[in-house]
Amino acid sequence: MLIKILGNKKNRHQQRLSTALVAFLLLFNAVGCSQNKFTPEADQVQTPIENTDSVKPQRFDGITITVATQANPIAVGVKRRAREFEKLTGAQVDVFGFPIKDTFRSMQEEFVNQTNKYDVVVFSPKWMTDFVKPGYLENLTARVEADRQLEWDDVAPFFRNFIATYKDQIYGIPVDGDFHMVYYRTDLLGKAELDSPRTWDDYLAIAKQFHGQDLNGDGIPDYGSCMMKKPKALNPLFFWSVASPFLQSQGTEEGGFFDPETMKPLVNNQAFARALDIYKETTKYAPSNELSLGVDEARELFLTGRCALTLDWGDMGTLAIDPAISQIPDKVGASILPGSKEVLDRQTGKLVACDKFTCPYAIDGVNHAPYGAMGGWAGGINAAAKPEVKEAAYALISYMSQPAQSNVDVTIGITGFNPYRISQFTNREPWLQVGMGKETVNKYLGGIAVSLKNPNMVLDLRIPGNDFYQGEILDAALTNFMTGKMTRDETMKQIEREWEKITNKMGRDSQLQSYRDTLGIQ
Repeated sequence: MLIKILGNKKNRHQQRLSTALVAFLLLFNAVGCSQNKFTPEADQVQTPIENTDSVKPQRFDGITITVATQANPIAVGVKRRAREFEKLTGAQVDVFGFPIKDTFRSMQEEFVNQTNKYDVVVFSPKWMTDFVKPGYLENLTARVEADRQLEWDDVAPFFRNFIATYKDQIYGIPVDGDFHMVYYRTDLLGKAELDSPRTWDDYLAIAKQFHGQDLNGDGIPDYGSCMMKKPKALNPLFFWSVASPFLQSQGTEEGGFFDPETMKPLVNNQAFARALDIYKETTKYAPSNELSLGVDEARELFLTGRCALTLDWGDMGTLAIDPAISQIPDKVGASILPGSKEVLDRQTGKLVACDKFTCPYAIDGVNHAPYGAMGGWAGGINAAAKPEVKEAAYALISYMSQPAQSNVDVTIGITGFNPYRISQFTNREPWLQVGMGKETVNKYLGGIAVSLKNPNMVLDLRIPGNDFYQGEILDAALTNFMTGKMTRDETMKQIEREWEKITNKMGRDSQLQSYRDTLGIQ
């Protein structure tokens, strides 16, 4: 059985990850998850970046660094620090941003064609194996180990071990931490004496209750739920946030996409069917054009007070307090993604009730499986860049990630950077300084902490060709299902059939090994 395999064959990376997670849990038990405790150590003020003299990168006069990343909002955060880095070092930093649907391919094409147009890629860890296995990215392990200003141990274990590394070696330096949470209107749920949704059934019930009400006082009926479901964008990630608690229950190492023994896709069973039903039902309590909503449109609806519930990354917490774009400051709560009281029996393909065996990490009978959608963004260096450019490139991404810079950046919504360092949770002062109230800070950081310390966190798919699995096949099937062009059963069969084709084309054994490597299975 898989449980026995995972129990007896943990490799060195897995053991270190487990140790780090234990330390992280202890940290949060001590300082992070108590909603009201502020220890003197936790409240010490970080030196503002504008006044610090401690970080002075060496001079790189005459050197140009080219950076490729996602256009909005990640490029905004990168450019903000790149301009400072130029003044400090004399280097020139050119930043190229691409729409999310084009980011991976734009980077990959330059690597494959060996044009060496980009010296730095600020990339999603979803693409780690695509970039590392062919040798496109520089191994940064030695540089990181020698970099005291980076304060590597301050990077939270999940991000340090998932975003940054592949097979125990460091190839990326995190600048952002990403996974999905539920955001909800605290004023609405409080008045109705409702808690944040524990299960997806709760989510649907709350969305139904508030749908059609005037939620922002403008006399126009509003919506119970708003999600970004635009095709060729991020649609598959939002669906997987619904599916995760039905598909994975035995811990992160079990994996939520494929059977780690056979590489059989987990997409044609009762659990997946239930997730499809829920995802489709959410549209009943949403704007009529929800299937065309992108990131900006969905966020605008929630921030203008027109939605009771939404799913998003950590960006929503900081965007909600920005008076230039938000009409609901201090009215937004965050919580771990809803879970399920039933999970997939992988032997039969059926849904079974949660108990201490089927859902060992359940909370009050509910299996939560927070989904590391994208996982965050990290800076990597083109292995083919010139040595002097590599030096400058490393200094740039280290500068962006160092606590003096990043602990401020994660509090600013327009940067696209979300918390990923331990100090960003333990030190509340930067959050209070940007105008987030104490209760809002506690809800926001508490929701993140509860998700991060959950041992059943679902890692995003990180195998070669993941863009084909999710970005093309899953995306297209979901679109056809949501628009009524395919039935639920037809949708599952098509995803399974097409995923199997990719796996066989790329090599089942090698794909299986890559999948097991990302899960830490020996």
